[in-house]
Formats: sequence, structure tokens, C-alpha cells
Amino acid sequence: MIGRLQGVLLTKQPPQIVLDVGGVGYEIDVPMSTFFDLPGVGEQIMLYTHLMVREDAHLLFGFATETEREAFRQLVKISGVGARTALALLSGMTVTDLQHAVKSDDSTRLIKIPGIGKKTAERLLLELRGKLGAAEADFTPAAETADHHHDIVNALLSLGYNAREADWAVKQLPQEATVADGIRLALQRLSKDK
Repeated sequence: MIGRLQGVLLTKQPPQIVLDVGGVGYEIDVPMSTFFDLPGVGEQIMLYTHLMVREDAHLLFGFATETEREAFRQLVKISGVGARTALALLSGMTVTDLQHAVKSDDSTRLIKIPGIGKKTAERLLLELRGKLGAAEADFTPAAETADHHHDIVNALLSLGYNAREADWAVKQLPQEATVADGIRLALQRLSKDK
């Protein structure tokens, strides 16, 4: 099993990157949460990885954190949830969002992710209960809002906005905004402000 790779980022074409490790270029699929945190091409990076061996392919998936990788591994264990669906889930919501959805039994959050229907969302909630780590037990709405704001600021910074602009845009958002909605609204406000 390949558990971690460190090397030079050669290409970035969502959702795939190519990482040069000692002269070997690894094609790695990453969720958008990891993709947005990547540095520029030519920079050194380290990813936690998961190798999936199938009859027709060997697929490598990369994650910025061990928590993301563990969530991915839990997701692909669920019947009917493949690697693409797991990546879509981790691209559409943070691990913390997923933990909170499971803790609060909130299938509507999951249904918003492309490719997740009502039955799949209900199966995910049932199968993931108690399997996503300690943060599930620590759920509070205030912590969720802080996590959302942090994720939105990081997304704006990765899109080239400076810290002052990102902080200003996040302060303009409604408290109940999800990460995806918050990024969209923040971008709208920033484009009107220029």
C-alpha cells in the first residue's frame, strides 16, 4: 500500500494532479478540498494516499489530511459508494460537515452533493454513524460556523484574494451559509466590490 507521497507538483487538472516523486510521475485523484489547498505547479507537496486496486486499474487518491483519507476509506466501504462518489462527497463538504450531517441525521446536506440521492444519503447516515472520529461527538453550531468561515477564507485565499478581502467577504455572509454557498456568495460580493 502507498500511504504517503512527497514530491514536486507537476500538473493540476481537477480532480487529478501529477506528482513527481524521485523521477516517477504519479497520477493522483484528489477531492476539491485538497485541490484548493495545493500550492503552485513546481512546488513541493506531501499527500496522504489511498491505493485502490481493481481488476482493470490501479487508482491512487490523495488527501491533504489523514482525517480526509480516513473519511474516504470509510465511505468506499459502504455498499453502492464508489471512489468517485466518495470524492464528490469530500469535494462538496468538509469532513467536519460530513460528521455534523451524520451526528444530526441530516440527509438534506448529503442530497445537495451531485450523485447522492435520497436512498444513498440515508444509507450513508446509517453506515457512518460512529465511524467518523471524535469531532462527531463535539458538534456545536458555533463550531460549525467557525469551521465554515475558516474553509471559505481558505478557498478565497487559494483563488488569489488577499487575507483582508477574504475576511471582509466572510463577515458579510449569513451565519447559516454552507461552505459551498458561502464561497459563491463571497465571490459575488468581492466581484461587486471591485
